[in-house]
Formats: sequence, C-alpha cells, structure tokens
Amino acid sequence: MNTNSPIVERVIGFDSHPDSFTAALVRGPTPAAALIEKIFNKVPLAQLQGWAKKHTTEGDLFVLEASGNSFRVVRSLAAVGRRALVLESCQLGKLKEAHANNDKISAVRIGKAYLAGTAKTVWVPDPRTQERRDWFHTHRKVVQRATHVHNRLLSYLSDNGVRLKRHTPLAREPGPACEQLKKLRSWPARQWQVIEGLLLELAHADQQRRHWRSLIAQEVLGDPELLAIVRLCGVRDLVAFALGAIVGDIKRFASAGKLVKYLGLNPVFDDSGENDWTGGIGGHGRKDLRCLLIEGAHSILRAAPTPLAQWGKKLLARKGELKLAVAIWYLMMGRWTPLEEIDLRLEQKISRIVTHVAPARELLKKVGQTRNAFRDEIYQRLKTSHSRAARSVAAT
Repeated sequence: MNTNSPIVERVIGFDSHPDSFTAALVRGPTPAAALIEKIFNKVPLAQLQGWAKKHTTEGDLFVLEASGNSFRVVRSLAAVGRRALVLESCQLGKLKEAHANNDKISAVRIGKAYLAGTAKTVWVPDPRTQERRDWFHTHRKVVQRATHVHNRLLSYLSDNGVRLKRHTPLAREPGPACEQLKKLRSWPARQWQVIEGLLLELAHADQQRRHWRSLIAQEVLGDPELLAIVRLCGVRDLVAFALGAIVGDIKRFASAGKLVKYLGLNPVFDDSGENDWTGGIGGHGRKDLRCLLIEGAHSILRAAPTPLAQWGKKLLARKGELKLAVAIWYLMMGRWTPLEEIDLRLEQKISRIVTHVAPARELLKKVGQTRNAFRDEIYQRLKTSHSRAARSVAAT
C-alpha cells in the first residue's frame, strides 16, 4: 500500500487520451490483493465530470500517468470534488508489457502501480504557474527557431563563399542586411530569392522572440516575489521567471537540498559493494532550468567583487561546485535581509530588464510615465519586495 498517501476506498486507474479515457475501478490494499470491480473503456472525455459524479465517490482516488492533458484532467475532476494524482510516466513506462498493451491493461497497471507504493507523483501546478510554464516553453521554442533560421542563413552564405563578421545584424534590420549582402557579390536571381526568404523568416522569428521576452520582463517587474529573485548576482528576468514557472510554490521543497535535487544539480554517485564512484550532474532533474542556473553561476564568477561572487568563488575552490540554487531557496522562502540601497550592479541589471519591456516607449506612453520615473518605481518595488514575498510565504 502506498504509505505516502491517506487510505482511500478505491483507486481509479485512469488512462487518458485527448478525446477519450479508460478507467479501472480497483479495490484492495496491495497489487496482489487488488480486485478489479469494473472497467469503463473509451469513454468520451467530454463526459468526464458527469461520469465521475455517477460512478465514483469523494472517497475514491484517481491516479493517471503524466501526459499532455493530465493536468487538465486533474483540474476537471477537482471541479466536481474528486481527488486525483499524476504519476511519473518514466517509471510507469518500464512496467508496460512488451507483448500486449491496450487501454484496459494500462488503466489497471496504473492503479496497481500506485498501490505498490513505489510510483512517484508529479506536482500539479496551479493555474498561474501553468500559464507561466506555457509562456516559458513558448519563449524557448521561439528562441530555438530564431537560432535555427540564423544558422541556416549563415550556412547558406558560407556554402556560397560569403563569411560575415561576427555579430553582423541580420534579424532586426533586414533592409540594411539585404544591401550589405548585395554588395558582397553578384547573386543569381534564384539564390537571392533563397536569401530573401531566410531573412524574412529570421525577422519574423526574432520579432516573436522579442515579443515573448517583453511579456516575461513585464511579468517579473510586476510581481514582488519574482522581482526579489533578481537581486541575486547572476539572475535576471529570464531566470527569475523560469524559477516562478518551473519551481512554482517554493513551500513544496522542505529544504534547499530538496530544490537542488529537483533541479538535478546534485552529483550522481554509486557506493554499492566495492564501488565508490561519484559523477557529475545531469541525466535527471529539470534540464531547462538547470542550464539557466549554470549560466547564471558562471556569470557570478565573472562578475565584479560582490558578496555573492566572493562566496561563490570560495565555494568553488573548496568543493568544486557552485550552489546558486541554495541562495535562491532561501530568498524565495523570504529568509533574506531587506534591500536598503540599489548599487550600481543592480541599477545596470534593472536597466537591461527595462529595455526588454516593450517597446518600452509605447508602454510608458500608455501609463503616462517617463523612463526615469518608471525605473525609480521598480527600485522602490525591489526594496519592498522582500517583505511582501516573506509575508506571502508566511500567509500560505
């Protein structure tokens, strides 16, 4: 029996698809003693709430495998008073029978996996965190697309004997870029059409990238909890937003070590039998957020002398690793000293974030503010963000 959760009357193994679901009603304390009362196969997903109220009770527990619509299913069931847990798909995938599998078998397998007590549950983000995750993943895909198109253009030019200088502007200024490329050599008509198409595609991808980066910057500047994270050396708006989107509720991590493990920043090891091996990080945890934090940690080591930079360098010299995530946990928990003044480093960081807001001029016109007044307002929010974040953590 799963000792990590309260005792339930029945477990509903739930195999969900975009248009339908299969549910197995399982009763029993262990997988071996479990009794399959009934299986509902390929029920339209639109009938989920009505079906749940008719065939299940508030004492039942739904368990389903993590998939594209699993969070939506959990929220839909919660709306009619039904509890549901999402189980990790990686572990459940290892239990799948190689010779036979269908929705009925999957539903029963999911229910029994929960009863075995070894299945790991996935945290279901609240609606606000889910929206931030959607923004974060959309921004990442747009950045990847812009990078891909940029590399395609450079590769095509290189194949035709043209090598541009590093950091040559191509995305934001397609007009001047076209003129520059025309002067480099005489292009056949069809080759030039390929270049024009790539420049148009690159300009659109870059416009989308700047659009989402602007929304992310606005969200960070307007949220006291996210803005408080920016005060850390090596953390700017994108990392702060990613922490809010991926980590979500910091209280679900009882200690800084739990957060480090969730991100996959703890080194792997094998101390079984005669083995005594310690490896690096990677292969587990949140790769998307871990990469951003590693970049932030590197920027700390390159930064001008600051208390956090000095601490990071000492830690790196002593242990060979930099635990920026530890400082983030303490700050998100509100365990941080209030900010009394804005130093030059923080001023420069806020100025860079403000440049992403926008077009900043259009936004300032809408609110009737000057750029300096807007920046001063952000400074004031930053000074008071610690107390607001601490009160928020304490209240919840």
